[in-house]
Amino acid sequence: MSDNVEKYIKRETKESISNKISEKFVDAGLEKIRACINCGTCTGGCPSGRRTAYRTRVAIRKALTGDESVLRDIDIWLCSTCYYCYERCPRNIPVTDMIIKLRNIAVEEGFILDAHFGLADKIFYETGHGVPANGEGNKKWRDLRESYDLPPLPPTVHSYPEAVEECKTLMKEVGFRDLMDNAKELKEERAKEQEKEEEKADE
Repeated sequence: MSDNVEKYIKRETKESISNKISEKFVDAGLEKIRACINCGTCTGGCPSGRRTAYRTRVAIRKALTGDESVLRDIDIWLCSTCYYCYERCPRNIPVTDMIIKLRNIAVEEGFILDAHFGLADKIFYETGHGVPANGEGNKKWRDLRESYDLPPLPPTVHSYPEAVEECKTLMKEVGFRDLMDNAKELKEERAKEQEKEEEKADE
């Protein structure tokens, strides 16, 4: 092949290939991923894929081959977990569960989106709610509840604020606090590495 032709051919290179992802799938009882024939039925029927760049087949293929770049890919967070891919899969592979597992691995490795980290670390851990209903900014939700003859606040930690500490204790016991602390540490390390690389590039 001539040099002129080669310079126009772009070859895909994998940054890192390992068995870490597939091993975690097996540990979670999701070894059925190996039955995937990469037919694209999951991608073809994906409601999220019609409106975003999300391609289910690509994420599953990367996971199957051990391509760890899938953990940094924002696409795994675009899945709406509707389970339509699972319903249509000819091999009956629990595709949605695979995507959820990929998200779990991504968080363990510190590849959690800033918005999700803020929600989990600051809001959920501190209030016991993913979507707090108290506060001035959420008055419309309290009004809506009252319009249905419901109390303005649900019978959760909003109604029993003393239970927030119990929720925090539970999150510590199940490892949620450690998971968030580890993710924060890994995110900060990567941010520092990126800053160093940018400084070198500017020199």
